[in-house]
Amino acid sequence: MSTPAAARKARLLQEREAQIVAAARVLAEEQGWEAVTTRRLAEAIGYSQPVLYGHFPEGRSQIVTAVALVGFEELAAALTAARPQPGDGASSEDRVRALVVAYLDFAARHPATYEAMFHLPIGAAFASDETPRAMREGFDAIVDTLLALDRPPSDVGTAAEVVWGAVHGVATLQRAGRFSAENYERRVAELVRRVVG
Repeated sequence: MSTPAAARKARLLQEREAQIVAAARVLAEEQGWEAVTTRRLAEAIGYSQPVLYGHFPEGRSQIVTAVALVGFEELAAALTAARPQPGDGASSEDRVRALVVAYLDFAARHPATYEAMFHLPIGAAFASDETPRAMREGFDAIVDTLLALDRPPSDVGTAAEVVWGAVHGVATLQRAGRFSAENYERRVAELVRRVVG
């Protein structure tokens, strides 16, 4: 049975972990992941390095994973919030466009977080029974969008993987400066057209 003191201690530990993750994220977004070290994080939040290791025994790699999982939660929320509501008269094109734009917007606004999610090694498995809920919810938002189309794909799981891959590719190439900014709208329209078919 949990006592008020134990509940308070657990809450304080959670708050400290969230503070560490938030500080890592800010530092990475401002200066890149190379700048995120346990020493710099300890300085940023005013705790010693042993305190950080007390929360994240694996050090930086475990902190990167925690940042990635927060990112997956936020991406899933953004994709879900962008989805038109049933009965609002949204076309299939509107639904896919909302998904694509929300995804690209998230990746552009949080480049270091996105890098942690998809480019850095993390301690979370994709596409397995061990995949964390936050990671599944983003994929489920893509599946739900495809299921709401006038003509849903017959193999929605594979179609969702392909859509995710396409949008991720666009986000990654945009971030790397490999695409022209002026062509953004046409790129989105072409991707929507290809998904809706």
